Amino acid sequence: MLSTKATCNSHGQDSSYFLGWQEYEKNPYHEVQNTKGIIQMGLAENQLSFDILESWLAKNPDAAGFKRNGESIFAELALFQDYHGLPSFKKALVDFMAEIRGNKVTFDPNHLVLTAGATSANETLIFCLANPGEAVLIPTPYYPGFDRDLKWRTGVEIVPIHCTSSNGFQITETALQEAYQAAQKRNLRVKGVLVTNPSNPLGTTMTRSELNLLLSFVEDKGIHLISDEIYSGTVFSSPSFTSVMEILKERKCDENSPMWNRVHVVYSLSKDLGLPGFRVGAIYSNDDMVVAAATKMSSFGLISSQTQYLLSAMLSDKKLTKNYISENQKRLKQRQKMLVSGLQKAGISCLKGNAGLFCWVDMKHLLRSNTFEAEMELWKKIVSEVRLNISPGSSCHCTEPGWFRVCFANLSEKTLDLAMRRLKAFVGEYFNVPDTNGRSQTNHSRRRSLTKWVFRLSFDDRSPAPGR
Repeated sequence: MLSTKATCNSHGQDSSYFLGWQEYEKNPYHEVQNTKGIIQMGLAENQLSFDILESWLAKNPDAAGFKRNGESIFAELALFQDYHGLPSFKKALVDFMAEIRGNKVTFDPNHLVLTAGATSANETLIFCLANPGEAVLIPTPYYPGFDRDLKWRTGVEIVPIHCTSSNGFQITETALQEAYQAAQKRNLRVKGVLVTNPSNPLGTTMTRSELNLLLSFVEDKGIHLISDEIYSGTVFSSPSFTSVMEILKERKCDENSPMWNRVHVVYSLSKDLGLPGFRVGAIYSNDDMVVAAATKMSSFGLISSQTQYLLSAMLSDKKLTKNYISENQKRLKQRQKMLVSGLQKAGISCLKGNAGLFCWVDMKHLLRSNTFEAEMELWKKIVSEVRLNISPGSSCHCTEPGWFRVCFANLSEKTLDLAMRRLKAFVGEYFNVPDTNGRSQTNHSRRRSLTKWVFRLSFDDRSPAPGR
């Protein structure tokens, strides 16, 4: 009695990325009420700089109170607004985007489309650029939500660009060509390439060389490039962030260039300002037809006028934005350093990162075997027994078993310290279980001993979920 869309299983909700969240929700850690619950390290939220925004709100009550010069504008904001958005907010947003990019590039508010978050922005762009049964290429590893955001309702296919740890998962000409050929073998017409820069889940920025390679590739193939830059303000150490729009400028691309209309940027305030609940996203495109079509589609997911008014006032305060960008990056750097240090003490390394709200962590040495089955086995133990929700690399379509995304910006220092102590204890038991003669076991036996550690922990050290 229901539609195929309603009954199909292509949403991606069965991914381990989402299953980990479900396990966390059954037994969430709390510093007081449930100290032995699961610590959420699978959530890329930026909670480190709320105090800066809250301080500004306290000093600017008119913005949150929907007043202008002390007079209420509630009725004005409550009435119907068209889907183009408030001009004052669009101007403030493009100025903020330019500021994050060091004002090396500017953005025209007339080329900006407002959407209810980056999820909506990415899906809307796919609707504009591709038909059902066509494809986009995405470098691996990539954000697991793309399997839902880009495919589920659009009917578009994702073809992976396989990147490896041999060069830090950077994109290569060979990988691009192989992905394109793989799509052709499946009789899929490729309409574009989508990248996240900075990368989710790698926590790294793309090099100028990679960006130039991408632009040359899409120009040669006559396809589009979507650059998801929602983490652009989280870059906390060198190399600095380079937007694809900056590379376009360096290549002297203008309205007469074939690439001018085929590069599109997605942005959001969910990561840089830590406001995912505000549902603020945007599409930036030089293609007038894309802007017109995306604006019409945005009527299915608008940003409330109240939200736009509040954020317009906030982002227009240049003293605030300058201080926030600088201080937030310092805090991210410090918290990432704390995570890396904790991992090192546990004998675990990670990809060198300079951005994002997470680290790409290498746990290959903890696998029973070099397989994705062993990765899932380890992940299940970490979630259910060590009680840390992290995201396995296979959920990000990584081609190598043993990598995990571990988030650090949604936790207090105290909780992050506890998470690292739990992980260190787990690894310590894993590598240092003595045999009956008091000698250290072989590597194979150590791996088998992991089950003993899990068994003991699960019966002696677990507490019930809150309210149970």
